[in-house]
Amino acid sequence: MPSIKKNVLILFSVIALAPVVLSPAVQAANNKTIQQGKQLFEQNCAVCHQADAIGKPGFAPSLTNKEFLSIASDKFLEGTIRDGRVGTGMPPFGHLGRSKVKAIVAYLRSYSKLPNRAAKVDAQKAAHGDPRLGKTWFDDICATCHGEKGNGYAAGGTGTAIGMPGFLSKASDGFIRETIKNGRSNTRMRGFKGPTGLANLSDQEIDDIIVYMRTLPKQ
Repeated sequence: MPSIKKNVLILFSVIALAPVVLSPAVQAANNKTIQQGKQLFEQNCAVCHQADAIGKPGFAPSLTNKEFLSIASDKFLEGTIRDGRVGTGMPPFGHLGRSKVKAIVAYLRSYSKLPNRAAKVDAQKAAHGDPRLGKTWFDDICATCHGEKGNGYAAGGTGTAIGMPGFLSKASDGFIRETIKNGRSNTRMRGFKGPTGLANLSDQEIDDIIVYMRTLPKQ
């Protein structure tokens, strides 16, 4: 019996590690959706987010950054495209309809270079901390790019509006936490965790910042 169980475990391990092979029909459908998303992006989004969605500092963020795509869920992306970001230059595109919004997300996903960790990241525990301490860190570190109240480009900085309801209502604490820790490569958003981080913030200090950020829409 032990040997049978061992063989079964080995079999399941091999299956789990095997690459998913899509049928030609499914792959063709996926490619068609991505191509449709590319066209829709070029018609509606590229004017701000630039070609290939690489973004422009102080104007529109990169949507194909590998760290961003690895932690942003489809729900986050679809909701942002659909609803826009009130109080910023990002208008709503809900008029496109659900299928076209999904096609744009599929196009953005085609740039993914890292495993999708969105579900695991969003399942992280909620942040608990002291917003007063969080404000100190936010003012010293985050406000330089994101503005004193987190209102982003409107404050003349290079960072996005992370203190606005349009972002905070869709971003999980895990999403914000991972962004602060690891930053975004090839952007001005640097990581703030570990010896190579700009400030080597502790886990608690990062949670303090998140708790404070949650208070910004009420200010």
